[in-house]
Amino acid sequence: MFDSPTPLNRRKVLGTLGALSASAIACSSPASAFFFRRPASPALHVDNLPAEWADLQGRNLTNYADYLANLNLEKVAVQQVIEAHAKQHGNVWNSLPPQSLWKNIGITLKVVDRIAREIDTPVKEVISVYRSPAYNARCAGAKSSSWHQANFAMDVSFPISSRVITNTVRNYRNRGLFRGGVGGYSNFTHVDTRGMNVDW
Repeated sequence: MFDSPTPLNRRKVLGTLGALSASAIACSSPASAFFFRRPASPALHVDNLPAEWADLQGRNLTNYADYLANLNLEKVAVQQVIEAHAKQHGNVWNSLPPQSLWKNIGITLKVVDRIAREIDTPVKEVISVYRSPAYNARCAGAKSSSWHQANFAMDVSFPISSRVITNTVRNYRNRGLFRGGVGGYSNFTHVDTRGMNVDW
């Protein structure tokens, strides 16, 4: 059983209770109410992202960055992947994928990272990864059945001719590194791990 506080230590007890109450309120209230933002993953620079987009992602932003960091990629940066999501067509922002789809891109990222390590060249830009259905509908030339919507696909460029990269990715795929689609474009290569081999 606790003793009643003496007059001498009553101020300390009240101060401690006040601090605990403030802490409890802060944990249960929206972060914006206290001008507090959860620290970003060490691999992510939030200031480089559109503020409106980052706010729309909420806690998912840090959690997804942490997931990507735990993949331990060497040639693909977490920042590159996150920035590929932070895009807008008209008034429609893209978003991060729902958590149920995270593991899908993990496989594709590991494939791209492995190829980048094999050719000893870092990824120059991750152009596109997950696309929300609403955002995908605004992308010129995007199919309604795009593998980007399932978070299996990424469009990526290297500081090397995209034709060379596309042929290299197909070569590794045909040797059994993964099963999926490889698309060659003038300035990037599409890679996905859909489970069956397709070329275009």
